Amino acid sequence: MTTNKAEILSGKRFAFGKNWSHFLDNLNEQRIDLAEKSICIMLGLDSLKGKTFLDIGSGSGLFSLVAWRMGATVHSFDYDPDSVACTAELKRRFSDNDPSWIVEEGSVLDSEYMNQLGTFDVVYSWGVLHHTGAMWDALDNAGKLVARGGRLYIAIYNDQGSMSKIWLKIKKMYNKLPKSLRWLVLCPAMLRLWGPHTIVDLLTLRPFYTWNHYAEHSVRGMSAWHDVLDWVGGLPFEVAKPEVIFDFFHQRGFNLVKLKTVGGKLGCNEFLFVRN
Repeated sequence: MTTNKAEILSGKRFAFGKNWSHFLDNLNEQRIDLAEKSICIMLGLDSLKGKTFLDIGSGSGLFSLVAWRMGATVHSFDYDPDSVACTAELKRRFSDNDPSWIVEEGSVLDSEYMNQLGTFDVVYSWGVLHHTGAMWDALDNAGKLVARGGRLYIAIYNDQGSMSKIWLKIKKMYNKLPKSLRWLVLCPAMLRLWGPHTIVDLLTLRPFYTWNHYAEHSVRGMSAWHDVLDWVGGLPFEVAKPEVIFDFFHQRGFNLVKLKTVGGKLGCNEFLFVRN
């Protein structure tokens, strides 16, 4: 049994890969274009031609696909075998197994594995490093793979103080329960997460509009339902305030060139660093 599977069975880790596998059924050009626009805006680049791109925790493989279509030589890896399979299927569908896009299983916490990868012009890890169980080691290892003058684009859960601690307890409870009883946690969490949106839609005579059209506006390409599962179940779970992430990378020779925060709310703060 793999370490990932054992952690899932013990309730210490959410099955991220199985959740992402549903993504493949609904992927279309609209979602790919939306993802491409988002990364172009954040990176400040219209093309990645001639650049190398490392996708740490590739998940669905959507942003690896976008980077490849933008001209980059891409290396994707994920700790979860189901996520690796999802990314590999995306590669098979769209790139005809182009050798300029590598997909494999690996861990950002495995220093031996990371050291043999070399350095990259762009290191990308969106909403991943806080799910490793050792976020600061993961951040450090990711930063080491950025070439001089290269870009590091990461997204890390915002630290909401006591609210983040409550969510951690909810996530642990969800993963410890048998699958047949997880609705006991999921239903109240859905009311908390989606109740306000649903009420607004009803009052504006557009019942469930936001829920039904969520994927059309989500740059991650995930449906509302699978996004809720990902959030409620997402273990391991760590958080950080934006200034703490800034200090961490500033001390390691990185300059912050772009920051997109969630304004102290629930979600991920996005950072773009350039290595000196």
